[in-house]
Amino acid sequence: MPFLQRSKAICPWKFSASRRCLIVLILQVSFLVLFGLIHLLFLSRTSPRSSTSPLLSVKPKFSARSPPLCPGLQVSEHKFPKIPLKSLRQNISLPQNDVSSDLRRRNALPPRNLDLFPYLSADHMVIVLYVHNRPAYLKVAVHGLSQVEGISEALLIVSHDGYFPEMNAIIEGIRFCQVKQIFAPFSPHIFPDAFPGITPGDCEKAESRNCKGDPDQYGHYRSPHIVSLKHHWWWMMNTVWDGLPEIRNYDGHILFVEEDHFLFPNALRNIEALSALKACKCPECYMANLAPADVNFKGERINALVADKIGNVGYAFNRTIWRKIHSYAEQFCSFDDYNWDISMWVVVYPEWGSTSYSLRGPRRSAQHFGKCGLHQGQKQGQPPCFDEGGQLPPVEEEDKIYNLDSNWIVRYSTVQGYDRGFKGWGGWGDSRDRNLCLDFASMYHVGVTI
Repeated sequence: MPFLQRSKAICPWKFSASRRCLIVLILQVSFLVLFGLIHLLFLSRTSPRSSTSPLLSVKPKFSARSPPLCPGLQVSEHKFPKIPLKSLRQNISLPQNDVSSDLRRRNALPPRNLDLFPYLSADHMVIVLYVHNRPAYLKVAVHGLSQVEGISEALLIVSHDGYFPEMNAIIEGIRFCQVKQIFAPFSPHIFPDAFPGITPGDCEKAESRNCKGDPDQYGHYRSPHIVSLKHHWWWMMNTVWDGLPEIRNYDGHILFVEEDHFLFPNALRNIEALSALKACKCPECYMANLAPADVNFKGERINALVADKIGNVGYAFNRTIWRKIHSYAEQFCSFDDYNWDISMWVVVYPEWGSTSYSLRGPRRSAQHFGKCGLHQGQKQGQPPCFDEGGQLPPVEEEDKIYNLDSNWIVRYSTVQGYDRGFKGWGGWGDSRDRNLCLDFASMYHVGVTI
């Protein structure tokens, strides 16, 4: 039979009515199945990552005023390989009392304000605010946070160095975003008569004999309210990255600020952009910063991004960088300096290369304020320090909006300051402090919970 005749023989209108109905039904079912498969595939590609946090909804990462960033690169892309954890301590010894146990129970509570902000986007920002005992400063810092664009879309984690009722009350009054509170349960402030607080028999003066403790390189013995600075920062970092279920599956950058850091309204949008841009604009940059390392410098105010020394005001990094930091726990914990930032500058950052840069904008989006240092704010038996830090820092109009350009070039600054040859300011010579520091590095990898 010729081809044309065969094709006419199988035309649908030649079929009986029942067969035509069957064909239509098969086509309809096939279309529905295909549509369902495509829909499921779309959902699997756009659904948020799994998390123990509340349900997540997908929202745009940047405001409409933000330019496209790093074409072809993912914001959460890690440019460094994961580094295995080294020499974890199996037999750790963490101090404990009734207050410490109560704080650990508080640490397990879910974030506050879930009734007001039940959903976070899959690419939400995480901000960690670490505080001590300066209520006047904290009020200013919280006010600044409340004015930051996009703050309602972020998770704010507040890490307390011990428990201070007035500081706690200020944080409990926050209503502008989700708030997760954690309290350092091994702070010297909650151990009045035992290590890591003051232990009976502790050495006090250089000429002391038959007492507990090891002197630092300058012959001075430990001071609990001084060593707590480094202890709190290190405990906080280990807890945030390795202990919190809310962060367990988080692979973005986390922004860290202190109670005397005031964020401008554009801080969140700018740090999001800088965190994304550093992957393609500055491969040598390990972190992103909201302000220069020199706290008195307002920025170059030029049309260029700046690769600068890693500062301690508004700095952000991802989990890969944390793994790099954690792998130098022994060096960090053994360096005789009670300052966490100087310890990082001298014994950790130099190991990463000739220069460890952080990417920032030409204008600061955060500033350090006030004159009361942490030492004044934490002496036992004295009121919290207070000065003009209770006043709101001025904010210029340009600091209220996103003010970066992804087309700007990167200008590399000269990194100066502490280096490998610096021996440290001391205050960190006691073996008990060094061992507790190493225990913090191991605690979440040997079954300890927050």
